Amino acid sequence: MFNVSANGASIPAIGFGTFRIPGTDVLRMVPAALKLGYRHIDTAQIYGNEAEVGEAMASSGVARGDIFLTTKVWVDRYPHDPFIKSVDESLKKLKTDYVDLLLLHWPQSNVPLAERIAALNEVRDAGKVRHIGVSNFNTALMAEAAALSPAPIVTNQVEYHPYLDQSAVLGSARKHGMSITAYYAMADGKVIDDPVIKEIAKVHGRSPAQVVLRWLVQQDSVVALSKTVSEERARSNFEIFDFELSTEEMQALHNLARSAGRIVSPGHLAPQWD
Repeated sequence: MFNVSANGASIPAIGFGTFRIPGTDVLRMVPAALKLGYRHIDTAQIYGNEAEVGEAMASSGVARGDIFLTTKVWVDRYPHDPFIKSVDESLKKLKTDYVDLLLLHWPQSNVPLAERIAALNEVRDAGKVRHIGVSNFNTALMAEAAALSPAPIVTNQVEYHPYLDQSAVLGSARKHGMSITAYYAMADGKVIDDPVIKEIAKVHGRSPAQVVLRWLVQQDSVVALSKTVSEERARSNFEIFDFELSTEEMQALHNLARSAGRIVSPGHLAPQWD
């Protein structure tokens, strides 16, 4: 396990994601993940499981200070007063007095970006949040957010897997000292049966999922989220730090990118993608 440094934040390179994981599974899987060695937990207001994440963390036996916890403000909370109130509600549900990273979940909103960035900085200055970031931003919005924010933006959480070329976003992130946090790494399971990925996995005696997660974290400034309701898969997904892909293997995965590779793009929330 290693950490990714980004604008003053030290983010564990692999996180356990809780998107679409029901509360009962969160109560089971978050302590299991922490026992396996995960130290980065990712949730969001819209996931509806912050309370279970908080309960699971509190009962895990792992000290709060050893866990890097991320949550995200949903778009209907972007006006100033609902924003501040929503963060307080999240902290109460998460059973903590701070989160390590707070993100704007999607960019599309009638609330000016300057107002949203100001609110992020306000809760950071109040000690409720250690670091701030964005999610699903394109390069122009990343640059705008960085320019607007007195505090550094530490990550942009985006869809990223071998079928989606994110080189423009990665380049922008590195330019601004940010990291990229990759979600949907398995591309809805498509990577598991990909012949190129399966061949590389065979060479290393690994699973296709391990190869893709390794491909992500082996890139500069990239954090990967892993999501599963299987303790065995959670273990496997975490065991990616004792092997390395060659330059040729890394490029072979990059070469899988295609123009129609994006999976997640809700029209009322998404920006004009790069």
